[in-house]
Amino acid sequence: MAIDYIIEYGCVPQRELGIDGILDRLKERARAAEVIEWFRAAGDQRSPAEMGFEFSQSFHGERNEKQLVVVQDLLDHAADLDAHQSHCLHCPANRAGKPYGCAGFVPYPVTARAETWLLERLPVPDEPLIWLLLKQGIQKLGYDGASLRALREADGETGERAYFELPIAPRRRLGELRVSGDQMLEMIFGVGEWILPNHAGILLLFTGAIDRDLEADEIQRISSVQSTESDAKQEREDTTFQLSLPPDADHCSRELQAFLHSLYFAWKLRARLYLDA
Repeated sequence: MAIDYIIEYGCVPQRELGIDGILDRLKERARAAEVIEWFRAAGDQRSPAEMGFEFSQSFHGERNEKQLVVVQDLLDHAADLDAHQSHCLHCPANRAGKPYGCAGFVPYPVTARAETWLLERLPVPDEPLIWLLLKQGIQKLGYDGASLRALREADGETGERAYFELPIAPRRRLGELRVSGDQMLEMIFGVGEWILPNHAGILLLFTGAIDRDLEADEIQRISSVQSTESDAKQEREDTTFQLSLPPDADHCSRELQAFLHSLYFAWKLRARLYLDA
């Protein structure tokens, strides 16, 4: 399971295969590669057409029945990606510089280190304009983290936590403001199917993914729904992505950074970022 995302750019592959179609095929190809690797590591040299595995999905704690999946079927369905990947070569939405580099996946469970890393990015009162924007956003939009707290419960059958490593969200004090990991992730992933450009700009400011030493009018242009193409153009052209990771960052932290990098690309293009969390 993972948080799936893709920059919605309206390119030929997205028109032909659909956004969900691209994400599904990318996941199928990755899953097939993993299964083949498992078989080969066990000394099994059968062809993918002879390899099968049981697969079931769970959605917010509800499990579907297990199905037998043949690896070759996954590969055949994912092969549709190959016919359109040439369009990715010079695509401005190709963040990762590879076929379908506009898409990515943040794996579950979200680790404690990744949550802590995100919280550490938030502004402190010494950055008053962005800090006030964060405080007002939490209060006005009601980000209380309630939508995520239930997902921290362990599975009744396995005792494992599917969505979060920690049973209780970490917290950080920012002056008079206290923000939890649940609130932070709700601001990012709990806004619906798409992150719009103005909200993307706000999240980039909150996480320090772009420079937040800005004047009030610059912040307004980045964060306003009414901001026009000409209003925000200069900010986007002059702004660089500056979010770094510690040397010992775990896989989940790296994927969250990649997500924020994709959010930055979407914001620069004034495009929506599609989410399936």
